[in-house]
Amino acid sequence: MAGNDAVLLVAAAPERMRNADAAWPYRQDSDFHYLSGYPESDAILALLPGRQHGEVVMFCRERDTERERWHGRSIGTDQAVARYGMDDAFPIEDIDDILPGMIEGRGRVYCHFGREPEFDAQLLGWMRRLRQLRGGGVVPKEFVALGHLLHDLRLYKSRAELRLMRASAAVAVEAHLAALKVATVGRREYEVEAELLRVVRSRGAVPAFSPIVASGANACVMHYQSNMATLRDGELLLIDAGAEWDCYASDISRTFPIGGRFSREQRALYEVVLAAQLAAIDEVRPGRPFNAAHEVAVRLLTEGLCQLGLLKGTPEAAVADRSYERFFPAKTGHWLGLDVHDVGDYRVGGESRLLEPNMVLTVEPGLYVAPDDRSVAERWRGIGIRIEDDVAVTQDGHEVLTASMPKEAEVIEALLADR
Repeated sequence: MAGNDAVLLVAAAPERMRNADAAWPYRQDSDFHYLSGYPESDAILALLPGRQHGEVVMFCRERDTERERWHGRSIGTDQAVARYGMDDAFPIEDIDDILPGMIEGRGRVYCHFGREPEFDAQLLGWMRRLRQLRGGGVVPKEFVALGHLLHDLRLYKSRAELRLMRASAAVAVEAHLAALKVATVGRREYEVEAELLRVVRSRGAVPAFSPIVASGANACVMHYQSNMATLRDGELLLIDAGAEWDCYASDISRTFPIGGRFSREQRALYEVVLAAQLAAIDEVRPGRPFNAAHEVAVRLLTEGLCQLGLLKGTPEAAVADRSYERFFPAKTGHWLGLDVHDVGDYRVGGESRLLEPNMVLTVEPGLYVAPDDRSVAERWRGIGIRIEDDVAVTQDGHEVLTASMPKEAEVIEALLADR
């Protein structure tokens, strides 16, 4: 933050209402959690380099017996110091009187200006208070976007963060295996979703996002959410689901035959996707560009589509004219961490970012043949396949955090036969 004339201010996520007086389950702002670990709303973290009486200051709710009667025990200022390592903590109600004096004379304020209107209004109010101080307070001259600096830090996972992500991955694998066992002919997609959620919550985790449970042609909808259809024999089921452990996410996709065995066309496309995914994972190592995994996946997917006759001409031409995008319109992966689609630049200086140790990303190629695509034979239509794993970059290669979730076609069929 370039010296003692800076201040960093980050607000906790506000509670958000679902409808009427019913709130959504609370989830802390990822940046706030990264810097503090503090889990409650109605809090603001101030980092004040060089401050004699403490550089890390939390403004938070004080203990309130009447409020706790309705909403449960609060942390309070004393425990913000004792349990969360703050140098000092003050009641959030007193922030307007205390914080302006703390930031007086500092040259720059690092913050997420424009993210939360209520916090923006508070920030401008503190600037006004500074100007109204006797003799005129020294107001910071710059507001600096915090995102680039903080999000570059978040891109590199510590050992502790990687432990949390392995735990998150383990819960997600267990949930996928349980869902696979109940996904039988005649069940509904939401029943499979219920099993996923049961396992995740029973392990003390929460869903990282709303699960995608897409049977048949529904799997061709990239962000399918309905989860209402009946599972039918002869169709595939695509499950995209992850767990969140202490705010750190996992993200797994698997596709398998509902009836227990792949058809010839399903198996052919599945093997193409699996080969593309394995080759893409091999590109996840230090010094390789982020987009290398995507490029090799596109090449192998396109070669497979041409060999099977779904694309005409040569693979090179199909890549050049991007005709493969009819079957694979997505990217092959994204950063993973506190957010499922985590923060961090994908390009630096106009070039794809080079991978470095302790970065974590997903690798998730797929093929999606629309049910109304008349350019291909009917036997291919309505098949959607995605295979996704979470991969950490290591010093000399990579670690597949979700490796315990099977993906070879023979293994999947054997698991289904044991249901």
